Amino acid sequence: MAETLEQAPAAIVVLPTNLDVDGLIWLGTHLEDFRELLEQQWLKIRDKRGRLVPLMLNKAQAEYAARCKHWNIVLKARQLGITTYVASRFFLKTITQPGTVTVQVAHDLSSAEAIFRIVHRFLENLPEPLRMGSLRTSRANVRQIVFPELDSEYRVETAADVNAGRGLTITNLHCSEVARWPRDAKETLASLRAAVPPNGEVVLESTPNGSGGCFYEEWQKATEKGYVRHFLPWWWEESYWRTAPAENLTREEEELVRMHGLTREQIAFRRELWATHGKLARQEYAEDAEQCFLASGECLFEIEVIEKRLKEVGKPTHLRDNGTYEEYVPALPGKKYVIGVDPAGGGVDGDYSAAEVIEAGTGMQVAEYCGHQTPAELALGVVVMGRRYNDALLVVERNNHGHAVIAELERLGYTNLYEKNNQLGWLTTVASRPRMIEQFAAMLRNEPEKINSKRLLEECKTFVRREDGSGAAMSGAHDDLVMAMGMACGAISD
Repeated sequence: MAETLEQAPAAIVVLPTNLDVDGLIWLGTHLEDFRELLEQQWLKIRDKRGRLVPLMLNKAQAEYAARCKHWNIVLKARQLGITTYVASRFFLKTITQPGTVTVQVAHDLSSAEAIFRIVHRFLENLPEPLRMGSLRTSRANVRQIVFPELDSEYRVETAADVNAGRGLTITNLHCSEVARWPRDAKETLASLRAAVPPNGEVVLESTPNGSGGCFYEEWQKATEKGYVRHFLPWWWEESYWRTAPAENLTREEEELVRMHGLTREQIAFRRELWATHGKLARQEYAEDAEQCFLASGECLFEIEVIEKRLKEVGKPTHLRDNGTYEEYVPALPGKKYVIGVDPAGGGVDGDYSAAEVIEAGTGMQVAEYCGHQTPAELALGVVVMGRRYNDALLVVERNNHGHAVIAELERLGYTNLYEKNNQLGWLTTVASRPRMIEQFAAMLRNEPEKINSKRLLEECKTFVRREDGSGAAMSGAHDDLVMAMGMACGAISD
């Protein structure tokens, strides 16, 4: 078979469909030579009209295929077919290279199921002699396909699953829509990436979602980490145009035509996008690798102020408990201090418990805690912080886990507790939350030199406005430090 394939002209090669395992392995060692033939002859996809057709690469897919290396990060517009191409690339490796473990990780369950349908369609439409022979499966359910003859498997997981990829050595890893991963996206990604050996292939891919968070940071640091960066704008999708050409182009539209060769029909499509999607158009249909981040996930704090302050902030003067506690300014005699406390449940996979210490007269941030502690452990920790800062006023959120923290503080005999309407603790409501966030935002905007924590500033970058107008951490990020600081600022102004 090897001689037949090597000697035949590429244009007329028809791949055998009854290959044994040795034949598949031979193909795997020459995969780059035969990838295009395998895509067209063995793999089927649903096109945008719902037809079952051979995989023929579009411009975005071909551009990615030409430039991809072992470690890749993709910033893209919507619906360019990159997930489908990566699935095809990894599927071919899985069925031709023994011992291959492929894992694709989606941001939610529905997306994971959609990816698995793509992969399962590849399997279902393989030539029957292969599917019933060398590539017969021992399992093809629960988003997992196992090929026992090759000792290979293909899995599709979700980032919400704490066990995603656990216990595996992953040959091929595709992390999809990383900017929208839930929970602690950084920890999830770090765990998955640690399972990939040096010769494995990694693809991090997403549309943008704010100028902060895990994917944004990965994109900014890609070069120093050894990743190939791929930026794929919306105009690489062939269907993104309209029949009637645009007229009377604006200066911005003329610049797009000049720089990227866009047609007036594509400009007409762009105008329609802006009319229907508004400011989300720059996010979902990216045009520029910088502006698409800034345009998406509207931050409630001023990004320029945050970025400037991040460059100015020095190291903490004192660290404790493996860096969970940071101190910037020691307690001064006669000064009054306030500690905002945002409790969490204590589990290692959930939110963090956070505490921010500020000087009551100036609002200067002097210390910070951020870690996973039970309510009892947190209460003991903030008592130590309170005593250290002249018996500071403890402002503990009483929602949810806060009741347990307050009860433990009383048991420990700490008496300087925030109280309102004859109730201990701070109650965060739909009315109080916007006020306390705005008070903190005003301080950061007008006096950024009072913020000394890089952790807090990074959280501010990912604190965005939701569709209902409220503020919260973007998907995959945290807002525990922001909330703790908001409570401290709110208590001072009460």
